[in-house]
Order: sequence, then C-alpha cells, then structure tokens
Amino acid sequence: MVINSIFDPSFKAYGAVHAGFDTKELLDALEKTPAPESVVYEPSVPELEALPAFREFREKLFGGMPIQFGYCNGENHLLNCVEYHRDSEFALAATDLILLLGKQQDIEPETFRYDTAKIEAFMVTKGTLYELYATTLHYAPIGAGGKFRCLIVLPRHTNFPLAFDPGKVGEAKLLTHVNKWLIAHPDSPEAKGGAHVGLAGENIAI
Repeated sequence: MVINSIFDPSFKAYGAVHAGFDTKELLDALEKTPAPESVVYEPSVPELEALPAFREFREKLFGGMPIQFGYCNGENHLLNCVEYHRDSEFALAATDLILLLGKQQDIEPETFRYDTAKIEAFMVTKGTLYELYATTLHYAPIGAGGKFRCLIVLPRHTNFPLAFDPGKVGEAKLLTHVNKWLIAHPDSPEAKGGAHVGLAGENIAI
C-alpha cells in the first residue's frame, strides 16, 4: 500500500503535527524503555511523568486536564485492530514508525463493521510529536525497519481496566477499557480474547 509522510496534506484529516516543544529529555528516556519481540503498552509510567515535559504537555496540549505519559514499544507488522477514544491522543515517535489510520465516520453504525480497504498509512520520523483526533481509528504503530518506540499521551485513566460491565448492546460492546472502543480483525489475538470482531477485509501487513 502507499505510505505517505505524516507531513503530507492527506494527514490533516486524521490529526496534526506539533512543533515548538523540547523533547530531547523525553526521547532519551524512551530509549531506555523495553522494546520486546511483540508489542508492549504501558498507559502510565511514573518515570516519564516526572519529567518537565509532563507539565508542559498537560498545560499546552490538554489545557490543564489530568493526563498520563505511557509508551507503546516493540515489534509489529499487522493492523489487527482499530480503536478510538473520546479525545485526541498525542504521541512522540522515539524511532521511525508507520501509522495505519482510518475514520470513525466510516464504521457502519448498525453492525460496527469497518472495511480495512479504507485504511491509510503514514510514515513518522523519529522526534515527531503528533496528534490523532478523537475520530481517528488507530492501533499499535508498525516498525519502520525494526522495533519501534513511541510515547503515548492521553487523559488520565484511559486504557485502564473497566470498573463496570458495559454490556453488549450497541457501541458499548466495543468498550474494552476506560475510554477505549475497539474493533478487531477475526485473525487477531484480540478477537480470540473476546473483542468485538468487525474488521472486514485484509488484516493489513507491512
């Protein structure tokens, strides 16, 4: 599939690139986080949240809302799932990586089915701070020539375990964690774990 740069105008439908932040200390800290053979995600990491950038991101990117600094690292080459939140997600690429993105508006409202043929791919270079809008479907990045590391910034408690049963009616059946609605491909590990299966078409591999 075609892989556009995140600086290509086509990315504007999914998010924005942010400049003017000193991220060197963050990037240095991310280099010390584990990058296994699979994908690891930690929603909140105290060592990262102790850095000065935490306050700056909270104030300038989230307007003072409570936030969390986590990471998504490892080896990945498959789409597997798409997820969305009720707010923007900010991320800092600590390596080159590829994003597979879609639009929430393209989910079929009655069946919560999504055609993976609509997915677009974007190359992100190391050091890029980017935002994915609330309506942007996304999941774990894909490594660009090796393992990837990426800071993930979200409102506090996003992706934490649910303290309630959301039920299986309507959109609620997609809710797997706090502020996380997920649609899985039938070939994915998440589907085998009970996630809602709604990705139709190819489980895109890069």
